[in-house]
Amino acid sequence: MKLGSPIRRKHPRIEIIPLIDIMFFLLASFMMVSLQMQKVSTLKASLPTATLATTTAKPDMVILTVDRSGQVEMDKKAISFPELLTLLTHRYNLNTNLPVYITGTRDTTHGSVMYVLDFVKRVGIQRVAIAVKAAPDHS
Repeated sequence: MKLGSPIRRKHPRIEIIPLIDIMFFLLASFMMVSLQMQKVSTLKASLPTATLATTTAKPDMVILTVDRSGQVEMDKKAISFPELLTLLTHRYNLNTNLPVYITGTRDTTHGSVMYVLDFVKRVGIQRVAIAVKAAPDHS
């Protein structure tokens, strides 16, 4: 004979929501740890030169050359950023359609060229181009 208890017996429940939360946390943790364990290495990129570049020098254009250290040259003469700002502002006030070409030496970093490009754009000059040099003819 089965005797009944005055205390009602509860059936055990497994709460699955906290279990799912813990599993997502563990998954995210393992993913982050595995990403940090990868060895990150970069390659030195030698950017290609243009094969059909032509010289389009005009007397009113500004040609800026950026070297490896990020120093800017204009007409083969080093120029500081405050001097460059003054010069570009003056030339832009004289001619609002002033073209500016930015080129770099072979080992110039992309970031240095982009910094100079942003610097020129902040003056208000809209006609800015990245100049390329023709590859030597090996025929």
